[in-house]
Amino acid sequence: MNNRGTDKGNIETERNIDAERNLDFFFKPESIALIGASPNPGKLSHTILESLRDIGFSGKLYPVNPGYREIEGLKCYAAPGEINDRIDLAIFAVPASAVLEILRGPVENIKGAVIVSSGFRETGEEGKRMEAELKSLLKEKRIRAIGPNCLGIYDTVSKVDTFFIGSDKVERPVRDGISVLTQSGSFAAMIMDEMANEGIGVARVVSYGNKADVDENDCLEFLSEDGATKAVVLYIEAVGDGRRFLDVASRCVKKKPVVALKVGKREPGARAASSHTGAVSGMYEAYEAAFRKTGIIEVAGYEELKDACKALNRYSPVSGKRALIITDGGGIGISIADACEEAGLEVPELPEEAVLRLKEKLPPFASVRNPIDLTGSVRDEHYVAALREAFGERFDLAIVSLLWGPPLLSEGVAEKIRDFADNSGKPVLICSPGGKFSRKMASAFTAAGMPVFFTPESAVRAAAVLCGRKK
Repeated sequence: MNNRGTDKGNIETERNIDAERNLDFFFKPESIALIGASPNPGKLSHTILESLRDIGFSGKLYPVNPGYREIEGLKCYAAPGEINDRIDLAIFAVPASAVLEILRGPVENIKGAVIVSSGFRETGEEGKRMEAELKSLLKEKRIRAIGPNCLGIYDTVSKVDTFFIGSDKVERPVRDGISVLTQSGSFAAMIMDEMANEGIGVARVVSYGNKADVDENDCLEFLSEDGATKAVVLYIEAVGDGRRFLDVASRCVKKKPVVALKVGKREPGARAASSHTGAVSGMYEAYEAAFRKTGIIEVAGYEELKDACKALNRYSPVSGKRALIITDGGGIGISIADACEEAGLEVPELPEEAVLRLKEKLPPFASVRNPIDLTGSVRDEHYVAALREAFGERFDLAIVSLLWGPPLLSEGVAEKIRDFADNSGKPVLICSPGGKFSRKMASAFTAAGMPVFFTPESAVRAAAVLCGRKK
């Protein structure tokens, strides 16, 4: 009897934990209350209102501000408790002290909150006291919260944008399969702007700031089950619950690739993280070991993280590390081969039968080794012939580099290579160095849905991520 009672209690506890960890209302909200809403274009809350409308949020939108009866055609409420509806997501865009004051009142209809307000733990002792009260209030009212001191959510799936920086200053990426989790709001804005500029899409971006409640573990657990997310990118200052991180990350990696950039590795960066979000970074070696244990792919810096986003939006990771290199310029082929060696990738020789077939189909001066150099006599069809004849079981991915000087090379090569890549089922990465003309020609690959890298190093960094190897 006692054992059965204990088992029943354990099951009930597990159900309660599952319910508490369910974050659907953040990522699939049917109603949003904007607390601190204002018609003044100079206010952050006004930018958030514009962001929600620009992205096309289709649910109910409730402005909250006792100073107004209506804002831009929407009825305005004096307090969230006056809204006669369940609020899936409340966005707090008011000073820190006002956040606490509102939460002390009737807020039983709020399920989730994004608290963009700063002025908490990151500001010192008084801020720490206020954040402690914030945590207590959230627990008492049973409200899950992202933040404070964050940008919140940019979600191309459910059309939610709580970012208080306008799209004229930070471009918004289109929809794709990468989801980004970051403590840093500035990092979220920076990578979104660059990804949008380079035609890289995202599924969901979460900036969780001080993580008084929802943290990287909660978000990672949600994304591990999220059908819209093909790969997860983590920008980590510090992890609070290391044991849970190991568990959640291990489970997520079994379903989709997870890439991490750890900052605050050394003392100056750790100091900056502490003043930024109040994070305590801990020893970098512990994070390094955790990434290895869980199977997370660690990248060394921001550029490598961006390269990973490009590659993983298009391709799934591969099981090996053997790279085929095809180019129309011998020097750049050598550079790519050197970079592969430094990244821990292999550049094996071509099998003899492939060499014989290539000699029949390529220009007479072509080098049919690996790298394959098609020379300045190259035509569009030579790139496809090289891929068809050489890219067999011996290779896991290909890096195809194009210099656009050869007169018989055209933009049409992009579609031909894209078609081959689609049928091969293996990653084909494009490296297209050069200036204005080269960028214009390379845009044909972007239009065809293929990631383009503009230096040998960036192409190889992306290849190393797909091979699960840290540079």
